[in-house]
Amino acid sequence: MATSGPTRFAGASKTNEPDHFDPQQPILDVKPLNSMPYIGPPTMHPSTTTDSDAREKLKPTVIILPPDSTREQWNKALETNKSGIVLTGAAARGQVGPIIGLVDIGENEDSYLFRVNLPGVLRDENFECSVDIDGEVFIKGVTTTGEKTVCKNSQVFKMQTQNLCPPGHFSISFQLPGPVECQKVTLSFETDGILEAIVQKKLP
Repeated sequence: MATSGPTRFAGASKTNEPDHFDPQQPILDVKPLNSMPYIGPPTMHPSTTTDSDAREKLKPTVIILPPDSTREQWNKALETNKSGIVLTGAAARGQVGPIIGLVDIGENEDSYLFRVNLPGVLRDENFECSVDIDGEVFIKGVTTTGEKTVCKNSQVFKMQTQNLCPPGHFSISFQLPGPVECQKVTLSFETDGILEAIVQKKLP
């Protein structure tokens, strides 16, 4: 927006006099106090913490294990990182694009809800999702994305990029906040690639 004159800032006058001089106001000649520059550590104001910083702290730890890892190694990894997610196989090799194995967890008074991102995962006999009584969720299956050649409608495409999760077997494990009734699980795995489940809590 155009202005009628140059922008002025308070105290920017060369004469160090206010724009509106009051002849009845006495002029005080006050020397500035002696001061030393602050040389301590930088101070942090609480208001500088943003919502994104808070979300960053809440992000779960992703633990990558070799494909031949034992169940004991899985359990040990989850014990040391209660909010962690353990990945092996193809799920651990995805680099960019929709990442397989991202998890959201919610709860109410009597149940837990979790959603797992599983793009390109086949819903066949190789797919399995189990929930233990202690709240550990174990998922395994096969991914079909990330291949070098794609056949669609009698056409063959040579992929120029391969940013999705590579094809192959995978497994994912994570821990719910508490013990559950493992027989009372409602699963839904639709074509949008999101596995959703509601698990009833084990109440005292």
